[in-house]
Amino acid sequence: MTEGTTSAAAEGTDTLSRLEQEGEIAADYLEGLLDIADLDGDIDMDVEADRASVSIISDSNSRDIQKLVGRDGEVLEALQELTRLAVHRDTGDRSRLMLDIAGYRAQKRAELSELGAEAAAEVKSSGESVRMKPMTPFERKVVHDAVKAAGLRSESEGEEPERFVVVLPA
Repeated sequence: MTEGTTSAAAEGTDTLSRLEQEGEIAADYLEGLLDIADLDGDIDMDVEADRASVSIISDSNSRDIQKLVGRDGEVLEALQELTRLAVHRDTGDRSRLMLDIAGYRAQKRAELSELGAEAAAEVKSSGESVRMKPMTPFERKVVHDAVKAAGLRSESEGEEPERFVVVLPA
């Protein structure tokens, strides 16, 4: 192995270790939260797309864990930010951690990917750009990825919270 290859491999290992540490800190924080709220749930940690990913999964069919998702994922977004702050407090680094609860974000990602693909198909057939409804940063990212996978470009326009995606013809 050359020095450059060794250095790149070490950097990749350091990044993975840092993301795993973020996941551990987040899991500890969320376990404490579940204990305080007296909710049952298992914590699953992973690293996806260069960011730590933590999920709260409920074994029971109880709707209690759904309370942590809230209406349109509002509580989930707030818990994600609080969890990121807990990671920042312990590491001193800004975290891009993603939190999912009861599969809400995974289901939302699938729906948004389909929506992005449909918008791309509409743009391809009409040749006209399509403006979508306002979305959160997470939602826009998923739509941008779906549009890119369909071979088109997209841009975000507007100001939060009314920021939206525009799918552009080729």
